[in-house]
Amino acid sequence: MKHIYLICLFIAASVFTYAGEDNRAKAILDQTAKAYREAGGINILFEGTQRGTLLLKGECFYLECGGVKSWFDGETQWSYVEENEEVTVSNPSPEELQSINPYALINSYTTLFNYQYGNRHAIKGKQGNEVILTPRRKSDIKSIVLFISDNYQPLHITINLVNGQVQEFRIVSYKTHQPYAETTFHFNPKQYPDAEVIDMR
Repeated sequence: MKHIYLICLFIAASVFTYAGEDNRAKAILDQTAKAYREAGGINILFEGTQRGTLLLKGECFYLECGGVKSWFDGETQWSYVEENEEVTVSNPSPEELQSINPYALINSYTTLFNYQYGNRHAIKGKQGNEVILTPRRKSDIKSIVLFISDNYQPLHITINLVNGQVQEFRIVSYKTHQPYAETTFHFNPKQYPDAEVIDMR
């Protein structure tokens, strides 16, 4: 299950010369976090290692990718696997959320990651800046490279795993100020009457 989520993400070890913090990187991350908080409901379509849809509002999200649907209301997470019609209910930790929802790291980078500025370049004609994150604690993730546009929207995310795998995600659509009801981020059992519920709380 965890591997599926990593493939769905929500974000180059050789560029690191030290582990630490970088004022330019911090300024970009701070502005990105501010833009995210002010964006209201967000609708993201992504492709790359996997294609999927991510709906965001504050700490809440809905993710659909690779045959898995996940809802998170800020406390409880429901993960539905279409193949076996099972839904797992849990209360994930901040670290677990970071591996499920790539945008969780926007609000947690100051405590979970060291960060460093990469370089400025263009992807598909759009200029932006690279910020490289490395986990402060042992993790399946070796590093995350964020490519952030000049208006502080993530455009490309590369996740380098400790096992050598690389997951890449391109943001193909990013819509802000979407009007989401609270039910958007809750599992509705009436829509999945045959689903087996596994409560891990």
